[in-house]
Amino acid sequence: MKKTSGHAQVNGISMYYEVYGKGHMPLVLIHGGGSTIQTVFSNILPYFAATHKIIAVELQAHGRTTDRDTPESFKQDASDVAGLLKYLKVNKANLLGFSDGGCTTLQLAIDNPQLINRMIVVSSNYSRAGMIPGFFEGMQNMTFDDMPQPLKDGFLAVNNDKAKLLNMYEKDRARRIAFEDFKESDIKAIKIPTLFMFGDKDVITLDEALRLKSMVNGSHLIVLPGMHCTLLGDVCTVKEGSKQPEITATLVNEFLN
Repeated sequence: MKKTSGHAQVNGISMYYEVYGKGHMPLVLIHGGGSTIQTVFSNILPYFAATHKIIAVELQAHGRTTDRDTPESFKQDASDVAGLLKYLKVNKANLLGFSDGGCTTLQLAIDNPQLINRMIVVSSNYSRAGMIPGFFEGMQNMTFDDMPQPLKDGFLAVNNDKAKLLNMYEKDRARRIAFEDFKESDIKAIKIPTLFMFGDKDVITLDEALRLKSMVNGSHLIVLPGMHCTLLGDVCTVKEGSKQPEITATLVNEFLN
């Protein structure tokens, strides 16, 4: 699959991105915490790139993107994605954000709605109450040893620096522990055509999924069998021969088209 890649100087960081495929309206892919482009999207990306121009990004401290001397925040990540689109001279795009990347997508829809044509939010929450019982207690007790090995391997495959891997882990964990609810008024003000997607065994509750759908007028909700990462076929959950990435991509492509 042919790609181009580069770094954009955005808000004080060097932000890595990859471009695949062709099309008038780009689809921007935003990974989740602890991830790179490849660990989340490698299995589903071909199904998107067959019909769309794809811009895949790596956020602050992740993979090949540098860090800044501040904690991570969804507001900063959203500003960084907006800065990358400006750098690439993209005035409007479709967005797909997974997990923390979905929170970034929601924040971008709040702060810069003019940049988004349509958006897909996959396995993301807007409130602390939307996580399964015990989630935040589990995060408090987690250590670096608990980080899934495929995510560690994926980071080191593109940035062979264990100190930077540990730094990313600590910043991601700290952001999740300190998670603050989005304002419901901000969510309700979103007018962008939106598709919410969740797994039926996700770390986000189905009640949260239904609340999000009810708050964003005219939005769509799809719940598929699987865990937090299953829908996209990420490296932690993918099974050989699984049709799940193709199914998810088909549903996303129908929404976008």
